[in-house]
Amino acid sequence: MYDYHSRHPFTTNSINTMSGRRAFEGMMRNVTRTASRGSGSGSAGPSPKGMFAGAGATIALVGAGLALNSSLFNVDGGHRAVKYSRFFGVSDKIYSEGTHVMIPWVERVVDYDVRAKPRNVASLTGTKDLQMVNITLRVLSRPEIDQLPTVYRELGTDYDERVLPSIVNEVLKSVVAQFTAAQLITQREKVSRLVRDNLTKRALRFNIVLDDVSLTHVAFSPEFTAAVEGKQIAQQEAQRAAFVVERAKQEKQGIIIKAEGEARSAQLLGEAINNKPGFLALKQIETAREVAQIMATGQNRIMLDADTLLLNLSKLSKDAVAA
Repeated sequence: MYDYHSRHPFTTNSINTMSGRRAFEGMMRNVTRTASRGSGSGSAGPSPKGMFAGAGATIALVGAGLALNSSLFNVDGGHRAVKYSRFFGVSDKIYSEGTHVMIPWVERVVDYDVRAKPRNVASLTGTKDLQMVNITLRVLSRPEIDQLPTVYRELGTDYDERVLPSIVNEVLKSVVAQFTAAQLITQREKVSRLVRDNLTKRALRFNIVLDDVSLTHVAFSPEFTAAVEGKQIAQQEAQRAAFVVERAKQEKQGIIIKAEGEARSAQLLGEAINNKPGFLALKQIETAREVAQIMATGQNRIMLDADTLLLNLSKLSKDAVAA
């Protein structure tokens, strides 16, 4: 069952009347004391005239207490109130925090909570490239205090439920349609700013102030999400293939450079052999030195002649002199 008072706290039942209740209790105590004095005076018991007088005084005091209790109302902190009169309609005066007076039965008090209240609104809308996206918007709203009588006349106490869902959906659809699905992710700050500016202007037409507007959730369709993931995987594979090709090019270039270096080295070596016969003798001496070092440090003992070990330097010196 829909409970109006539990969901809409802006009713006259929420007005605190503690001051009137205290006055009423004080008058009741005075009536009790008066009645006890009247009944205790005289040994023969109260006379009928005294009984009627006491009853009349009690009724008068009770009526005065009820009237006083009904004519006072309190406005809590963070609230404002307006009056509705059976004869003059909604008053333009706005009552701030504190205790105030009203005419019972003739006037009725309507209380408004003017503190900012959060509200989440979800909307399913389409992007510029025809992709469906589910966006959740969080707004902090409150009524414009100077326009509370107008708000009550036009929208009532449930102004936020009447206005916010419709204008949020309208603004979101108009803004999101200007961007593609990819731009909603890369330009989210710009989208949020446009939504906030347009929604704030739209809400002011209904005398509603928006203290904050933020995009809290953006979700795309499963098909679009799968397509984006596939695109990212394809881009990564393409980058990996490009890296492999580049590495192969570098290796090929290295082989070419190495071959050119070896060819150049062979060419220089051939020129040195042809032009300088002593070059071979120098190389033979270096090789003989290396062989001698290996044989000297080795543990095995092998009997070889000097020609086999390239250690016949005397013959080499004769050949060099002959050359």
